[in-house]
Amino acid sequence: MLSAVHDWIGRHRIAVLVAWALLIAAAVPAALGQSDHLTGGGFQVPGSASERVETEVQSSVPIDYRPTELAAVLVAPKGTPLSDYRAAIAALRKAARETPRVDLQEPVAETAIYLARTRPGRPVVVALRLNADEFHAPDVAKVLRKKLGLADGRHYGAVRLHLVGAGALWAGMVDLTKDDLKGAERVGFPVVALILLAMFGSLAAAVLPLAIGGVSVLITGALIGLLARHTTMSFYVPNMASMIGIGVAVDYSLFVVVRFREELRDGATQAAARASAMATSGVAVLFSGAGVVIALAGLLLVPTPAIRSMAFGAIVVVLVAMLSCTLLLPALLAVLGPRIGPAKPDSGLFRRWSLWVTARPALSLVGVILVLLALASPVLGLRTGDGALRQFPKDNETRQGFEAAVSVRGDGDGSPLKILVRSKALSRSVTVLRADPEVIKTGVRTLTDDKRWIFIVVQTRHNADAPQVKDLIKRLRAKLPAGSLVGGNSAAQVDFNHAITGSLWKIALWTLLATFVLLLLMLRAIPLALQAVAANVLSVGASFGILTAWQTWGKPDGYIDTVTIPIILAVVFGLSMDYEVFLLSRIRERREAGNDTRTAVIDGIATSGRTISAAALVMVAVFACFAVTGVPVIAELGFGAAVAIAIDATLVRLILVPAAMVLLGERCWWRPKFGGSGRTREAQAVGRG
Repeated sequence: MLSAVHDWIGRHRIAVLVAWALLIAAAVPAALGQSDHLTGGGFQVPGSASERVETEVQSSVPIDYRPTELAAVLVAPKGTPLSDYRAAIAALRKAARETPRVDLQEPVAETAIYLARTRPGRPVVVALRLNADEFHAPDVAKVLRKKLGLADGRHYGAVRLHLVGAGALWAGMVDLTKDDLKGAERVGFPVVALILLAMFGSLAAAVLPLAIGGVSVLITGALIGLLARHTTMSFYVPNMASMIGIGVAVDYSLFVVVRFREELRDGATQAAARASAMATSGVAVLFSGAGVVIALAGLLLVPTPAIRSMAFGAIVVVLVAMLSCTLLLPALLAVLGPRIGPAKPDSGLFRRWSLWVTARPALSLVGVILVLLALASPVLGLRTGDGALRQFPKDNETRQGFEAAVSVRGDGDGSPLKILVRSKALSRSVTVLRADPEVIKTGVRTLTDDKRWIFIVVQTRHNADAPQVKDLIKRLRAKLPAGSLVGGNSAAQVDFNHAITGSLWKIALWTLLATFVLLLLMLRAIPLALQAVAANVLSVGASFGILTAWQTWGKPDGYIDTVTIPIILAVVFGLSMDYEVFLLSRIRERREAGNDTRTAVIDGIATSGRTISAAALVMVAVFACFAVTGVPVIAELGFGAAVAIAIDATLVRLILVPAAMVLLGERCWWRPKFGGSGRTREAQAVGRG
C-alpha cells in the first residue's frame, strides 16, 4: 500500500510539493504566534479539595474578603525621586484598567506612594484586587505582564516594576520558556545539520532530514497555536513538542534517506530505490511513530489539563513527523534524488562487533544486564518535589521581584492557605490551626454567601513551594474537623502531585501492554516483542537512575520535579523503542530471506549500525540542547531522554539485543499456531486441495 502511495507521489511530485508549500505558508503566522494563547495554569485536579475551595471562594466569598493573590513590587535605590514612583504607579493603574478581572484601588496606590516616601530604598508592594481563581490567575497576570512590558525590561526612571503572586509566577514562566525555546532551536538545528553533513558527505542528502524536521516543528507550532485558542495548552507544550519533533522527524527521514542510498548502491533505479526505501524503512517509521504515540497517550491518564496538553502536543508533533516523512519526503526524494549519491561501502566495524558479541552471548547478556541494573540503582534514592521559583535563573526579573517582596512581607504572606470549615466546627478548627508551629496567623474569617462555610485565611511561616507547607497541608487535612477543605496554591500543588503519583502505575501498565501488542503486530513473534519491552524497561530504569544521581547526589535539597516523572517515563519509553524497531525490522528482513537467527542478527547490526548510531547522535544532540538551555523541568526531560537514547543505541542495541536473540535462537520467532491440528491455514488448504 505504501509503495502504491509513493508511486503516485513520485508521478505527481510537483503538485505534492506545491500543496505542502501552501500548507507551510499558511502555518507560518499561526506558528509565530503559538505562545500568545498558552496558559500558565492548567494544574488543577478536577474534584480535588483545592479546586472545590477555589470554586466556593469565587462563588460565595465577597471579593473584599479574599486574600491578595496578585501584587506589584516597586524596586528602586535609595534617593529615587517620588516622580519615578508616581510614573510606575500610573503605568500600573493604566495596565490594570485595561486588563479584565484585575483592579488597582486608589487608596492602595496612595499608600504605595506614602511608603516610598517614608521608607526610601525599600521595595514597595502594591496589592491588586484579582477577580479570578488561582488556576486562572496566570492568564490574567500574563495579560498584565504584557501591558507593563515586563519581559522587555521596561522601567520608570530608577524604578523597576515586577508582578508577584502564584499567578504572576506561572505567567513569567510563559515568557521564560518562550525564550528558552528560541535558544534551543537556534543551537539545535545547526548542530543537527553538522551531524547530518558529516554522516552523508552530501549537502542534498543532509538537507532532506533537516527540512522534514523544520516542517514538522513549524506545522505543529501552528496547530498548537490554533488549539490554544479553544482549549487549555500549557506553556510547556511548545518546548516539549519542539524537542521531540526535531528528534523524531530528523531520525525518521534519516532512516528512509539512508535506505534509499543503500538501494542505489546495490544497483536499483531511482524509482525502485524510493519504493524499496518506503516499503521497508517507511513501514518501520509508521510502527515506530505509532509506538511513540501509544507511549505518550499514557499521559492522558493523568487528570490534569496541563499534563494532558503536553501529551497532546507531543502526540501531534509525532503524527506530523510521520505524515511529513511518508507524504513529503518521497516527493523531495523524487526531485532531489539524482543529486543524492549512493551510500558508501560499509567499514565493517559493526559487523566485527556483532561477531564478537554473538560469539559470547551469555557473557555479553549477563554483563550488560548487570551494568544496566547498576546504572538504575540510584532510583532507590529518588526524591521528588516541586518549586516554581527554582525554574527561574537568578537574574530573571520575575525571581528578583519575588525576592524583593519576600524581604518586605515574609516568605508565606504572598500565597496563604484558604480553609473552609463548617460554622459549628470553627472553634475546634482555630485551635488546630493555632497549635501548629508552621502557622503564623489566621486572617480573615467570614461566612460565605450561601451560609454553608466559614472562610479562613492562614499565613504560613515558609513560602508556598516549601516542603514544610506541604507537610502542614497534610496535617491539617488529617486534624481539622471532618468535612473541612484546605486550598490555596500550596494545596493545589499537593493535589497535583498526588494526581501524578497516583497515575504512574496506570501509565506504566498502559505503556507496557500497548507497546507489546504493537511490537507483536509488527514482528509477529512473541519472544521478540517481550524482549523488546524488557529491554526498554531496562533503558528507562537506567536513565532514571542516572538522572537521579545527577539531580540529587551531593545535593541535600536536590530532587527531580514531580511533573517530569510521568513525562520522562512516557517519552523515554516511546523513543527508546525507535531504534529497537528499526534494528529488529532489519534483522527480520534477513531472517525472512532464509538466514538463521545468528546470521540475521549479525547482518542486521552490520547494515543498520552506522545509521542507527548517527540517528541516536542526532537525538542525543537535540535533547542535550534543551537540557542546557531550558528551565529545570525541560532540562530534566532533555537530560533523561538524551541518556536513555545513548543507552539504548549502545548497551541495548549493540549488546543486549544480539546476545539475547542468539541465546534464544530459533525460539525468537515463535508464535502460536491456530487451528485444531496445529498446521497453518496454508497447509490445511493444500491438504484439502
